[in-house]
Amino acid sequence: MGVAHRRRASPVSRLPVDGGAEAFRRALHQLKAIAREHGYLFACAVTRHAIDAYWTHLQEDQERWPLPALEWDQPGPAVDPRALTLAEEIGEVVARDEPVSAGFKIGEVYTALLPAEFRARHGVFYTPPALTHRLLDLASAAGVDWTRAHVLDPGCGGGAFLTPVALKILSSLDRKRPAAALNHIATHVRGFELDPFGAWTSQVVLESALIDLCRAAGRRLPRVVTVCDALAEEPEERFDLVIGNPPYGRVTLEPEIRDRYRRSLHGHANVYGLFMDLGARWARPGGVIAYVTPTGFLGGRYFKELRRLMAQEAPPVAIDLVTSRKGVFSGVLQETLLAAYKKGDEGRRADVHVISLQSETALEVSPVGSLSLPCQPTEPWLIPRDDHQADLIERLRHMPHRLSDYGYKVSTGPLVWNRHKPQLHVHPVAGSVPILWAECITSDGRFQYRTEKKNHKPYLKPKKGQEWLLIDEPCVLVQRTTAKEQRRRLLAAELPARLLRKLGAVSVENHLNMVRPVIENPPVSLGVIAAILNSDIVDAAFRCISGSVAVSATELEALPLPSPAAARRLERLLEAGATREALQDHIRDLYMRDQKDVAA
Repeated sequence: MGVAHRRRASPVSRLPVDGGAEAFRRALHQLKAIAREHGYLFACAVTRHAIDAYWTHLQEDQERWPLPALEWDQPGPAVDPRALTLAEEIGEVVARDEPVSAGFKIGEVYTALLPAEFRARHGVFYTPPALTHRLLDLASAAGVDWTRAHVLDPGCGGGAFLTPVALKILSSLDRKRPAAALNHIATHVRGFELDPFGAWTSQVVLESALIDLCRAAGRRLPRVVTVCDALAEEPEERFDLVIGNPPYGRVTLEPEIRDRYRRSLHGHANVYGLFMDLGARWARPGGVIAYVTPTGFLGGRYFKELRRLMAQEAPPVAIDLVTSRKGVFSGVLQETLLAAYKKGDEGRRADVHVISLQSETALEVSPVGSLSLPCQPTEPWLIPRDDHQADLIERLRHMPHRLSDYGYKVSTGPLVWNRHKPQLHVHPVAGSVPILWAECITSDGRFQYRTEKKNHKPYLKPKKGQEWLLIDEPCVLVQRTTAKEQRRRLLAAELPARLLRKLGAVSVENHLNMVRPVIENPPVSLGVIAAILNSDIVDAAFRCISGSVAVSATELEALPLPSPAAARRLERLLEAGATREALQDHIRDLYMRDQKDVAA
């Protein structure tokens, strides 16, 4: 692969950081310790107290307007005076910050105090200011005209996007009188939020950011946030920009909602995928959808219809990959991306950047190449992860062969161990078979029968009628869960035929994939497949199509591969006992040399 010149990362504008950051962190840490014994209503009560202090300190030199009404019938819990004191301290500190960062910190208080189960179930994670400003930049580059754009955030809890959107619009209206500018914002900015407290927080944070404009206009900001389930709403109008950080997580849908979003569903539903579909519905032709989402939809079987929908109705025009999984959203380990999609756009190429978050308010942006949507839009999208992969991406786009051309299919190990706990044994018993766990594949791609982790008992005794749990034919085993931080994402090894002859059968646990032949005498051997999957160049290719920690069967079957005839030449190297380095070099050549040079 050719070495690309590395372009210098360009810093995005750094927002001012208040000197009270340390005091904020200290107070929040103490509040979290108190909150461990409490629940959702405690989080709301303490956050409301912090917001009240924030609102008061914002207006300390003026007649204080009352807070916007919280229309909620939930009874307020008794709150420890220590927590109220800390909340007041936070409100005072946050009032010294600029509006977007202040709103983010208030959101941090709320999410930090929520019970972990509630936060996970509702996907409540607010967006750092650096990412919100970057996403607005992507929306601008995609064609949003802030002087006239109607904007919707369909999951606006905390106002992370409504506030910077309103300020962006305000800055574009520099010649309008205060009353006209306020009316323009009130009629052009709209938010939906399912959580009543989150909706109220959004309205308060937005009005706080516009407080000087409101006072100059002599009136309050009208209500722009509606408490509702955005997924159940029918579009009454279309928007020039649909923007936000949708909630995420698997969800069981009511029949009516599943039917409404059927076009983008395949099996399990994830909330953020539904919101992407929603964005395509609510955006006007030529409008922009700009979202912060996990990267999982880029590959994987469950998102194939969503990929088709976005490719056909609102293809991406820009994608930013966040390089670090930690420190972006507290408690979230999923990879994240920012993307702008354009409704009705006919272009099939999107600019790709990687962004490195330096702090809540600063990041660096580096261009790494582009995404060209596949001819079959349900296939995983090939996206470069660094600027050395441009050549590889271009080669992969022109490699038509897949595992199916080799005569193989991928399936998941059939044993879900916690469904068969009574059948697992520490020692062999009559009728038992060995279990192959993920650790049987070593980090250097060798098979080693072993059981090392807690709860990984080595034997299964199948019941009558459970023959489907048994594997009695050779295959290539591939670890099913790996992280991008690991040296290798693909860890594969051939299940030795001699082991099966000795044992008769084994049971393969669910955290292993199996590459198995589906025809007699496939043109490429299992040994060659294992060698290809264990090569550095194919590991790099896999990273270009994988958007999650899962090594899914869909992604493995979508991997571009050399022609069967070219792959067969590896057989001679394997039979001759070639070194790993020699195999690596040969496989790299199969990918990086002109295909006509390696064609059969």
